[in-house]
Formats: sequence, C-alpha cells, structure tokens
Amino acid sequence: MVEAALAQLTERQIIDLDAQSKASMVSNLLVILCSDRAAQPVVNSGTAPN
Repeated sequence: MVEAALAQLTERQIIDLDAQSKASMVSNLLVILCSDRAAQPVVNSGTAPN
C-alpha cells in the first residue's frame, strides 16, 4: 500500500519528494497501517529544513 501510494503521488506529479522526505512519509504511512488505534492528527511546529 505504501509503495502504491508513493508511486501514484509521483505518477500524478502531486509532490516531488527527496530521499529524506520519502523515508519519513514511508515511516508515517507504515505506522498508520500497522497501528491498532486510529491515527491522531499532529501539527509539526518545528522548523523546515533549508
């Protein structure tokens, strides 16, 4: 599912991810898929990488 999601995002040119962002998205999607609880929305208040 994660691989298909990334492929569709790339194919449809919705987002262009670098390797670090792609790894982060894969990790987040796997946590959501493997969790036994509903996902909780999180607001990242940190700084964006330059």
